[in-house]
Amino acid sequence: MQSRKFGRTGRSVSEIGFGSWAIGAAWGEVNDDDAVAALHAALDAGVTFVDTADVYGDGRSEKLIARVMKERGGERPFIATKAGKRLPSQRVEGFSQENLTDWIDRSLKYLEADTLDLVQLHCPLTDLYYHPEVFERLDRLVEQGKIRNYGVSVERVEEALKAMQYPGVVSVQIIFNAFRQRPAELFFEQAKKNDVAIIARVPLASGLLSGKFKADTKFETTDHRLFNRSGEAFDVGETFSGVPYEVGLAAVERIRPLVSGDTTMAKFALRWILMFDAVSVVIPGARNATQARSNAEAADLPPLSDELMSKIRDVYDQDIKPHVHQRW
Repeated sequence: MQSRKFGRTGRSVSEIGFGSWAIGAAWGEVNDDDAVAALHAALDAGVTFVDTADVYGDGRSEKLIARVMKERGGERPFIATKAGKRLPSQRVEGFSQENLTDWIDRSLKYLEADTLDLVQLHCPLTDLYYHPEVFERLDRLVEQGKIRNYGVSVERVEEALKAMQYPGVVSVQIIFNAFRQRPAELFFEQAKKNDVAIIARVPLASGLLSGKFKADTKFETTDHRLFNRSGEAFDVGETFSGVPYEVGLAAVERIRPLVSGDTTMAKFALRWILMFDAVSVVIPGARNATQARSNAEAADLPPLSDELMSKIRDVYDQDIKPHVHQRW
């Protein structure tokens, strides 16, 4: 497992991390034993970055991470959580000093930590990025020792560019994969210039890029790939990267012949992301130990050729770009 510099935090993290939304909620049923096994397998494979949020299973994800940390002992990985989605409605006024402190105290308790490595504002409304007082409140929490660093998790490239204007923002989490390529344009260049870490989320387009789905694939009622397919519960970009399901399936069939040997499509898709040196860490989710090990193995694949990268870009430009590029 290779490591990459995590912005200006002074830390380095494994280039493949562990995204823990799936072990919290909204991806169908995942029992605690499978969730714990997945985390152990990822850490055993060299993963040193774990991403979570206070709303993943209403704290379930954070508590499971704390359980695994206790079972393992020793040095903890870099654990990033998020805050802000506990608000009943998204309003800038909700990001008060009191609320931010309450959310962070709750995460400290659930993660059984003295200080949080990284707290990310959890995809807040765009208007928040024009309120410097919110970021000043986060600065106070750093001064108090409750958090070491803070960043943002965004839906849109424009939000990412605005967030980087605040000197305390050390990282930006954004959807980036072969079906969501816009961040690699201006944003990646600016992030490198500002020494801001990039966390690439939804790397497999909610599993589309694993190549395992078909038109008649059934998803559980508790899986956002069923209940949020049209954006009914939250931003539709979080489900299949905002790509219409049938369009994504067709594009996957164009990519499938590009995957050679015994490499899986999922590993290939993760390796594609690692070709961009602006990315600090990519955070695929895993519902069991087998998936976690497979994700980590993507770091061992050789670099993709210029020809392959060009062909994937062609698929994006021709099939996917009209549906997603300017929207996010």
